[in-house]
Amino acid sequence: MHSVATGLYTPPIKHLLEPEAVNHGPQLELWTAEELADSRPAEPNHTRSRMCAAISAAHYRELDLKVDVAAEAIWCFMRPIGPPSFTPKLLTELISARRLLQRLFSELRPGESPPFKYLVGGSRLPGIYNLGGDLRYFIECIRAHDLTALRNYAHTCVDVAYHMTVGFHLPIITIALVQGDALGGGMEGALSFNVLVAERSAKFGFPEILFNLFPGMGAYSYISRKLDAAHAQKMILSGKLYSATELHSMGLIDVLAEDGHGEDAVRQYIADNRRHHGVHRSLRSVKMRVNPLSLDELRDVTDIWAEQAMQLQDSDLRRMERLMTAQLRRIKGIQPESPRAF
Repeated sequence: MHSVATGLYTPPIKHLLEPEAVNHGPQLELWTAEELADSRPAEPNHTRSRMCAAISAAHYRELDLKVDVAAEAIWCFMRPIGPPSFTPKLLTELISARRLLQRLFSELRPGESPPFKYLVGGSRLPGIYNLGGDLRYFIECIRAHDLTALRNYAHTCVDVAYHMTVGFHLPIITIALVQGDALGGGMEGALSFNVLVAERSAKFGFPEILFNLFPGMGAYSYISRKLDAAHAQKMILSGKLYSATELHSMGLIDVLAEDGHGEDAVRQYIADNRRHHGVHRSLRSVKMRVNPLSLDELRDVTDIWAEQAMQLQDSDLRRMERLMTAQLRRIKGIQPESPRAF
C-alpha cells in the first residue's frame, strides 16, 4: 500500500500482464485494490528512471504519452485516427496504457517512491476533446441485431471510465484536461477523472436524446453523485449544450482555465496540491466508501443502454448517421497538434 506519511509505495508481488492487443469483446480486468497490492514481480528491477523511459518509449497509434518529471505527471493525449470518438481501437490503446502503468508500478522495489503522482488526459485535436461513442459501430451493431457486440463495446467503455475514477488502483490522481468540445461519451469520459480542468470555450452536453437514446456509459452515475439525480436527468433529457462556465458554476468542472492556458492551469493545480496528494487520495477512498461507484453498477447501466439501442427505428438511425456525417465533416482538414516536450 502507499504510505501517505512517507510517499512510499509498496508494490504488488504477483506479476501483472503485459499490455496486449484486445478485440471488441469484454476487456474487463476486475482488479481490486487488494489484488493489486498482492501482486509483485519476482525480480523487480525497474528504477524510477526506467519507469520514465518505459513510458516515453511506449508506442501507440492513437495516444501520445509524455512524462513530465518536474510535475510528477504523465500526460496522455488522444490522437484519434478517423472519428474523434471512443472507437474500439482507441479503447484498446487506453486499456493497454493502463496495463502498462499497473505493470510498471508493480515492479517498484519495496519502499521505493513512484515517480508519478498524476495522470493528465487530454486531446491533440484542436477544438475537440472527444465527441463520444463510435456512431458507425453503433449503427452496424443495431442493424445487424448484434446485442452482444454492442454490450461488449459498452462494457469496455465503462471499464476505462471506472479505472480512471479509481486511479487504476494506484497512488495516482487523474486529471481531465478539456480544451475543446466534450459531447456524449466524451463528456462521460471527462467526468470519470478525479479532477476536471476545462478551458472557457469548451462545450459539453449529451446529444443522444436527438436519436431516442441516452448516454449510458456513466453520465447518470457521475452527475447524480457530483450534483444530484434531478440534475442528471435534466441534463440527459434536455440535449442542451453547456458552456464550461456554466458547468464550473454548477460544480461539475473543478478548474476553469482561459483558452490556450489549460496546460498551465493543470500545472498550477498540481503545484498547489502536490504536497496534499496523499490526503486527496484518501478523500477519494472516503468518497468511494460513503457513496460507492462500482463497476457492476456501470455495467448494469450499459446493459440497459444496449437494450434500448436495439429498439431504435430506422428514422433514429438516420439521425445518428447525420450526426456522424457532421462529426466527420467537422474534423476534415484538422491536423492533430504536434507533441510538445516537457
